[in-house]
Amino acid sequence: MTYTQLRWFSVLTPALLVGYMEYLRHQYLLPFLSMEQGNVLITFLVLVLSFFYATWVFRTIRRINNRLVEEQARRAVYEERERMARELHDGIAQTLFFLNVKLKQGKVEEARSAVAAIDNHVRQAIFNLRDLPEEGDTLTCRLEKWLGQWSALTGIEVQHEFQKPPEQLFDTAQEVQIFGIVQEAFNNIRKHAQATTAQVRFAWQADRSWQLVIEDNGRGIEEAILQRADLQKYGLRMMAERAEKLHADFTIRQSSGGGTELTLTARPGGTIR
Repeated sequence: MTYTQLRWFSVLTPALLVGYMEYLRHQYLLPFLSMEQGNVLITFLVLVLSFFYATWVFRTIRRINNRLVEEQARRAVYEERERMARELHDGIAQTLFFLNVKLKQGKVEEARSAVAAIDNHVRQAIFNLRDLPEEGDTLTCRLEKWLGQWSALTGIEVQHEFQKPPEQLFDTAQEVQIFGIVQEAFNNIRKHAQATTAQVRFAWQADRSWQLVIEDNGRGIEEAILQRADLQKYGLRMMAERAEKLHADFTIRQSSGGGTELTLTARPGGTIR
């Protein structure tokens, strides 16, 4: 049953019920029931029927909401996989074009570097797709697994500190957004930071607010990169858009140690600054 049907059913049912009971009482039961007894009987019947009706309605609404949440979560996972597939296709296509040019020029070493880049790109894309937060372990367990694989793939040491989160802090669609931010941030570390170590901290407060911090010891981020024209190139705009969906603030800056620090803080109206 749709929301529109439930609305009309909720509006018409009490009126029809009371009207029908009044009709029965005046037509057939008046000789057997006094006015006071009839009022008590109708009140009792309306109370009982309203209880069962309300129970059924709220159960139906809850079932509809659960179905919508599940569909939204599946859609978020599918959209993330489609985005990764497009990114994989574009990256390989560009590298193959570069490889073809270098082979024609006889530059074998640069061609070998291009092949290694394709291999690395494909490997990372495979475990990115495989470890999307769809089912199984908790978010922190999946992040730990992904970070371990990323570290083994890139040779960059990763240290992490995850507090135990409250139950049902994130739904699947929100976990997809968090996973996407972590993947994009570490993709930037691999491609641009020239870092040897990275740190991740995921902390929760008693009021169910949370903060994600990703930091590396690389060469840092230039101010020019933070200008609007360069955001898309480094995936920063995409991370900011994901943060907005999580109702979190997205901040990226030069860290005190010289590298880059990315912070995601739960707060209404995520912004980039």
